[in-house]
Amino acid sequence: MYFSLIVGAFISVLPVASCVITAFKTDDEYYNTNVMQLPKNWLNFDNFIAVFKNADMLLAFKNSAIILVFVLLGSILFGTMLAYVLNRFKFLGNGLIRNLFLFATLIPGIATQVTVYQIMYSVGLVDKLVGYMILMMGTDIISIYIFLQFFENIPVSIDESAIIDGASYYGVFFKILFPLLKPAIVTCMILKGVGTYNEYYMANLYLQSKDKLVTVATSLYKFTGPVGSQYNLICAGVLITMAPAFLIFIFCQKQIYSGLTNGSVKG
Repeated sequence: MYFSLIVGAFISVLPVASCVITAFKTDDEYYNTNVMQLPKNWLNFDNFIAVFKNADMLLAFKNSAIILVFVLLGSILFGTMLAYVLNRFKFLGNGLIRNLFLFATLIPGIATQVTVYQIMYSVGLVDKLVGYMILMMGTDIISIYIFLQFFENIPVSIDESAIIDGASYYGVFFKILFPLLKPAIVTCMILKGVGTYNEYYMANLYLQSKDKLVTVATSLYKFTGPVGSQYNLICAGVLITMAPAFLIFIFCQKQIYSGLTNGSVKG
């Protein structure tokens, strides 16, 4: 058991270690040494400074932060409300909708991009931050099933008691049920947040003005080219983009672990 853990940890850490080593190398060191050979000067931050300036990292972080805020708010709001309707209201087509969501998970997202791009282009949302946010805010099926599982563990008698006391369905949802979904919300925010922050394909496809609509995932594309890529600068940029997520994990790991644990087993 320990041997498999050590092997797994080594495989996981090796690319990160290689990235860290490469990030501190000069151009000469990168082209004349192997990837695991240590740099001569660990205090050389020229690569990080060059990346931050040339890749517009400040603008990339700003755009990514705006995207994350709106995508998470929209996804959580729509996901919880949709799960509430599917769980609490029995109507014709309820089971069909659930089965369609399950069927949608079997379709690769890349397979639908031609149609999606045509729709986005026809409504004028290509190369616009709002269009990309709407696209990323789309229904997250995994989150919906997590919320459905939580609603199944919340007694319906709570809804009935609130309605008898004069609460509307909106009041029941926002004032009573929504606060009880905190563990599930934390879990879905982690999954959706990591996916949105690291998303590259759609950001590169739909945000075509790379001078102003750059994100942290597409900013490092400036250091690639037909004659070669500056991997020492790319590795430095990777470490810069990893820093916010690493700090959030360090300071919020208790909430993250509790949210993932509670969100996976019960409501």
